[in-house]
Formats: sequence, structure tokens, C-alpha cells
Amino acid sequence: MSANILLLPELREMIALNDAAEMRVFCSALHPASTAEFLQELEPSEIWVIFRAIDPALRAEIFSYFERDVQIRIVETCPRNEVAKLLEETPSDDRVDLLDEVDPEIAEEVKKLLSREDQQDVALLSAYEEDTCGAEMSSDFVRLRADMTVGEAIAKISEQTHLMETVYYLYVLDGEGRLVGVVSAKDLLRRINQQNVPISTFMKAAGTLVTVNANAKREEAISLVEKYDFIAIPVVDSSGKMLGVITHDDVLDAAVEELVEDAHMSAAVTPLEDETYMGAKLLLLARKRFTWLAILLFGAITTALILKLFNNVSDRVTWLVAFLPMIVSTGGNSGGQSATLVITALATGEISLLDWKRIARREMLMGVILGLAMGVCGLINALIIYGTAVPLLQLLLVPLSVFFVVFSSNITGAMLPLLFQKLKLDPALMSNPFVAGVSDTLGTFIYMALATILVAPLYS
Repeated sequence: MSANILLLPELREMIALNDAAEMRVFCSALHPASTAEFLQELEPSEIWVIFRAIDPALRAEIFSYFERDVQIRIVETCPRNEVAKLLEETPSDDRVDLLDEVDPEIAEEVKKLLSREDQQDVALLSAYEEDTCGAEMSSDFVRLRADMTVGEAIAKISEQTHLMETVYYLYVLDGEGRLVGVVSAKDLLRRINQQNVPISTFMKAAGTLVTVNANAKREEAISLVEKYDFIAIPVVDSSGKMLGVITHDDVLDAAVEELVEDAHMSAAVTPLEDETYMGAKLLLLARKRFTWLAILLFGAITTALILKLFNNVSDRVTWLVAFLPMIVSTGGNSGGQSATLVITALATGEISLLDWKRIARREMLMGVILGLAMGVCGLINALIIYGTAVPLLQLLLVPLSVFFVVFSSNITGAMLPLLFQKLKLDPALMSNPFVAGVSDTLGTFIYMALATILVAPLYS
């Protein structure tokens, strides 16, 4: 039995007695994440009784660790005005994401109860398209002026810290909100005894800073944080006005989402987005899987048409059919490997579209190496299956076909993700099942065409 279940009676007793002191002790004794794990076993109304007894900042921190479905139930069922106060204490990006998933009517009611500043903030962040840096950013960051001294900057930070996600970087803005420099908290604290020193004397000027545009794809922020090992990266508009920051934890969340999405696509499954595997309804899972399975099924009709085209050959040379699955699956596996390597290299920024010639040359050489090696394996398989029942010269069709199928599949698997990138589509869409489908068609055609040229005339 879990500790959560064992504590439930005690928690409910506190709630029944409205023992505010014990509630405060319980919520402050553990890390907020652990507290959230216990509390989310309760009903939203019970959670809210405990929330009323604790400090607003701690309440918001515990709330941030609840699973999303628990957060939604709290927002939808608890008093609107109190929920609005809670959301005013939460990071701006998390607040917007949550309200997007709440019942639209309730979300509008809650938004109207937010402060004017927070209403404007929600409107600003909601305006950006999903998967852009603007949609991922938080507008909670420390704003300083270039004419401030060290003492004034420290005082300003103390006013703003309770609402900030991170104070490691302190952003210096001009009168119009444009980013003109950055001061690290470390550099500021080193000068804590130099209260009258202007921060402009040691800040990093804007020209040397790395920023992302609010309309850029979030992958750009992920790449920059990975490259420069930033804790946060500023988000600006086209005029240089600073709009927000993307923190390292936001980048980590975005990177995980991208990995999950790519993993789904690589298996030809429509991404589950806000659903989980165990939480999604069976019909929803079936629909997301059926769509691509149906596309792949109808795509496989080309293989059937090719076999129909060459059925006079397969009718005469009956042993050909025995090797068809082996040859096309080898091609599909080889093409899938190439596609996976290229998709991964694109995702990590190792390669770009400009490298397509180099990639093609590498895959051609790899196709020759693997084609020869797999061709030898194909010949061994052919000899094991038929031995002397089929003349050796005829069986050489198998390794020859394997060579050409592997060679062509290698190039196809590498080039298709690049083509999708060129068309502004996600390269992960060109997943292993799709590459395997293309390779099956190509492999069937190559095998049957070679059989028509090299073996079929011997059976006339």
C-alpha cells in the first residue's frame, strides 16, 4: 500500500477539523513536489481547503507540481476569484498553457478576474502559434535600466524576485523595452560593496547577446540552449523589444515533447499531444493509429501491382517468390537505418539541407559496403534453402538483387527526410514504416525486373 493512501485519512481529518496549523506544517515539511503527490489524491474541494490555509507562494508552487488533469479539475470546480488569485502567482507561460486546456467558458471567466497586467500577459502569450518561442516563453523576468547603480539594481530585484522563474540573468532594457544588455546575478553580487557603480560598466552589451525571435520555432531555442549551456535565453520581437525568456526547464519540457512526438511519428502514430498512453481513450488511440495504418495499407498496393505486372515470370520461375520477403525486408531495414541516422542528425543540428551532396555520397559508399556484405548473406540463405535444387548461376540472382536493393534503399532512406525538410514538413514524418513501404515497392521492382532479364529466359 502506498504512503499516499496511508496519509489520506490523516489529511481528511485535518480538513474535517479545519486544522489550519497542521495543514501549514504538513505542506511546508516536504518538498512541494512531494506534497503535491500526496494532495492530488484528494478531491479538488478538499485540496482547496488546504490551499486556503497556506501561503499563496507555496500554494502556487505545490499547484505547479500537480498533474495537468488535477490542475484542470481545480480550475474548473473551485471558486473562480480564488483560482484567479492562484493563477496570478503561477509562471506566465504555465498559466496560459493551463487556461488553453480548461473549458473555454470557465477560462474566460477566470481571465476576467485576473489583474489587468496579467490579462494583457495572457493575451500576448496566447497570440503566438503553438511550437514557437513566443508560445514557450515566460514574461516573468527581471527588468533593469542601464542608468541604475548596483544598489538600485539589488533593490529592484528584491521587488520582483517573488514573481520570477529565474534571477540568474538580469535584463537591461531601454525606455522602449528594447534589450540593451544583460547582467548576471553573479557579477552583481561580486560588486555588492560597490553600491554606486553603474551596472552599464560591467553588463554584456546587446550586440554580443544570443536571442531568439518570438516567431521562431522552439527547436531554435532548444538548439541554442544546448549549444551555449544557457539557463535562460531572451525572446525578442523584430525590433529588438524584449518580450520574455525561455528558461532551461521550459527547454527541457519542449525537448521531451519533441522527442515523444518524433518517437510517435517514427512508428507512424499521430502524436497524442496532451493525452498520455494510459490516459487516452481506446477509440482515440485506435483513430490515431488507424489513419496511418490505412495510408500505409493503400500505399502497399503498388507492391501488389508490381507483382501482378510480373506474374508471368513468377508463374514460370516458382522459386522466386520464396526470396521476395527476405529481399524487400532487407531493403526496408537498410532504408530505415539511413532515415533514422539522417533524421537524428537533422534534429541535433549536425547536418542541414546544404549537406545533401555529402550525405548522398556517404550513403552510396555505405550502400556498396552493406550491399556486398548482405549479398553474401543472401547467397548463403539461398544455398541453405535450395542447395543444388536450383543451379548456382540462377541463385546468384538473390545476392545481386540484395546488393541493388540495399544500395537504392540506403540512398532513398537518407534523401526522403531531407526532401521533407525542404518542403517545410517534419522529417520525422518520413518514418521507418514509410521508408519501409517505399523500399518494399522499390525492392520488389528491382528483384522482379532482374529476374525477368536474367532468369526468366531460361524457363521459356
